[in-house]
Amino acid sequence: MNEGLGTDMKPSADLKGKRALVTGASRGIGRAIALELAARGASVAINFLKSEEQAVQVATEISNSGGAVMLVRADVSSKEDVEAMVECVAQKWGGLDIVVSNAAAGGFRDLDDLTPVNFEAVLRSNSAPVVWLAQAAWKHLAEGDAHGKLVAVSSHGSNWAVPHYGAIGASKAALEALVRHLALEYGDRGINFNCVLPGIIATDAIASMPGSEGLIEAASERMMVGKRRLCEQDVSSVVAFLCGDGSDLIQGQTLVIDGGVSIRV
Repeated sequence: MNEGLGTDMKPSADLKGKRALVTGASRGIGRAIALELAARGASVAINFLKSEEQAVQVATEISNSGGAVMLVRADVSSKEDVEAMVECVAQKWGGLDIVVSNAAAGGFRDLDDLTPVNFEAVLRSNSAPVVWLAQAAWKHLAEGDAHGKLVAVSSHGSNWAVPHYGAIGASKAALEALVRHLALEYGDRGINFNCVLPGIIATDAIASMPGSEGLIEAASERMMVGKRRLCEQDVSSVVAFLCGDGSDLIQGQTLVIDGGVSIRV
């Protein structure tokens, strides 16, 4: 039974020479993305805020495999932190070709319990960072003959009504809208802006959600891909494609990776 991408599959070095920054790369989908980009030849900057030990583990794994890696602590909800982080990476590697906006936060709560502080914090953590990253990185991404790439990670809460997920879902819907408008404003400068929307995966973040076991099982049962189960590597491989030259004509889109769950009645 094939439950995910085989770990013995070696990706091609189609990102060799590229310089990438992945936010929230210490665990879960962000970790998988960082490892995938590195396996394809990119130099990878791993952003983290609190999970330093886990970030070091990811960096060590990349380094032990012969990849170029650096760690950068920054709060992506802070415009000033994002500006400093981007410049740090660009100065170390002489530029920046790829940005992946993955870091996210926000407690699970009903809208009836939402306060202005809660809501503003979720929007600052989940929606605003893609704007700060674009503002700080676009000049680097626009350099050279190849397209620069910015990929953001959304979720089904952007268009589904999910229990205890109202504020986070709204922030993800805003994220997708911002990506489309960033494509409109910056696309002609040679930069692609796109989103990936993963299905429900048993990450640490999902595990902390009330009723997560039932959601994961229900989503798996509704997939239309045989016995395959969705995993982080399924998402990271699509992100890697969007970071490569083959995606130059994909602009302002949200690519869904859920095995068909979202189209099933």
